[in-house]
Amino acid sequence: MLACYLTWHLRRAWAPLTYAGEHPPQRASPVAPAHRSPSDDAKAAGKTGPGRQPIRGFRDLLDHLATLTRNDLRYGQATIPALAEPTPTQRRAFDLIGAGIPITLSTT
Repeated sequence: MLACYLTWHLRRAWAPLTYAGEHPPQRASPVAPAHRSPSDDAKAAGKTGPGRQPIRGFRDLLDHLATLTRNDLRYGQATIPALAEPTPTQRRAFDLIGAGIPITLSTT
């Protein structure tokens, strides 16, 4: 149940980055067929979102976010922590859910 709740919220928050409709038109009946708004059709046709940023499917966005990694570089006895540089899409995804991306690793 918690996973469904989390997925529902992430899909709504990340709608600007995915093909999901941001402003779905109201339906007369809950069982009536769903239709996309003209702005959602334009977003899907152009495959770009706000600021000409590329949009992805929800699963593709999760796969893209998974590339943001922390690595330990070892040179002999020394270990240097390193963070991958976040892409603009990764930064925007974290901004939309109100979470920050750590720029450095804390040693405390």
